[in-house]
Amino acid sequence: MVYMFMKAADVGKKSHLKKKPKFVRPESWRYVRIKPNWRKPKGLDNKVRKEFSGWPARVKVGYGSPKELKGLHPSGYKDVLIHNVEELAALNPKLEAARIAATVGRKKRLEIMAKSKELSIHVLNPRRLKKVESKK
Repeated sequence: MVYMFMKAADVGKKSHLKKKPKFVRPESWRYVRIKPNWRKPKGLDNKVRKEFSGWPARVKVGYGSPKELKGLHPSGYKDVLIHNVEELAALNPKLEAARIAATVGRKKRLEIMAKSKELSIHVLNPRRLKKVESKK
């Protein structure tokens, strides 16, 4: 396949040149009681089911993304949850990116950020933190 030698982000750019429409539930813009979450139109005279022009697009299998892109972060990296510095060593910097877990504290987060910069691993949720100063 052509995709095997391409970076995942490049595959996404080439295959998704046309933008996917935002699928909203028909008439959700008209009534407050109807949420915009997609529901399949089943009515006999439903305009979306009949695919009339001027009505929103219907969900179809053709709008799906390629197998190579499923489960990837929009940046093109595979999302890997990290809890400590040791877990960073197992990552492949070309294919995977680190996401620091929410339960990780400030001190360990700073250590993970420093180590990821050293290993040139992309961090998906970096925070601007000041370094901890020890009290003397």
